[in-house]
Amino acid sequence: MAIIVNLDVMMAKRKMSLNELSEKVDITLANLSKLKTGKVKAIRFSTLEAVCEALDCQPGELLEYSKEDKR
Repeated sequence: MAIIVNLDVMMAKRKMSLNELSEKVDITLANLSKLKTGKVKAIRFSTLEAVCEALDCQPGELLEYSKEDKR
């Protein structure tokens, strides 16, 4: 089982770079990169809210559940 983070897909749809998102959300590039690659074990709701606001999206557009680990 896995939670897939589709941050890269949403960033591409919004034509937003990692640097730009990092500035808008006030998260370090390192932490945002870990989130983008799915190498995190948790995300704070406040961070998820900030990312959704910056990308004008819903949490369900960023997170996906899969019974199989796609990584």
